[in-house]
Amino acid sequence: MTNKLGQGGFGPVYKGKLHDGKHVAVKRLSSSSGQGIEEFKNEVVLISKLQHRNLVRLFGYCTERDERILIYEFMANKSLDTFLFDPTKRAELDWPKRFNIIQGVARGLLYLHRDSCLRVIHRDLKAWQLWYENKELELLDETLGDSFSPSEVTRCIHVALLCVQDHVEDRPNMSAVVSMFSSEGKLPQPKQPTFTFQSRMFSERSDSIPVWSPCEVTESVLQGR
Repeated sequence: MTNKLGQGGFGPVYKGKLHDGKHVAVKRLSSSSGQGIEEFKNEVVLISKLQHRNLVRLFGYCTERDERILIYEFMANKSLDTFLFDPTKRAELDWPKRFNIIQGVARGLLYLHRDSCLRVIHRDLKAWQLWYENKELELLDETLGDSFSPSEVTRCIHVALLCVQDHVEDRPNMSAVVSMFSSEGKLPQPKQPTFTFQSRMFSERSDSIPVWSPCEVTESVLQGR
């Protein structure tokens, strides 16, 4: 169908039009999802309570006969991955635009994690090794050219690594993340990823490259005498 926008775990997503001419995104629940009518209604109630400028708004829903449909605000510029993974379109996203998107995502997550009444938690670390070796700019999309600020890029990667640390207590909350993006204060050092062992302990990154032994496991088999 020409008005199909995409396909997700929920089911297909279509572009629709209301009587007043407003365009909407229509998510149709797949029959294979196994979700019942009560579960669907509960989900609608929860989603309808989440209203934020960085979150897509829910306009309504439909449970006519066997249909399970959600009506969302239509995003005319499509999803972010449409641009990021398109060889031509990704050039339209220079660094200032990408940094603005990163900050917007952080603000949306902060709302879900802390400011909304529902407290919703949205759920190969080569990036860490490149950061540790002062080579983090190698992660950049080549189409950015000279539009980026090296310090902002480095800070974004640094914050991202803090957010994916192995132990939950080591990760910053979204309030701290938003603050990290909007200030220039010193950031804590990301801890070494799990299953990557180093020949000696370290406290901060340096220009020297450590010796790595990735994913080594020592196993002892106990036997009776």
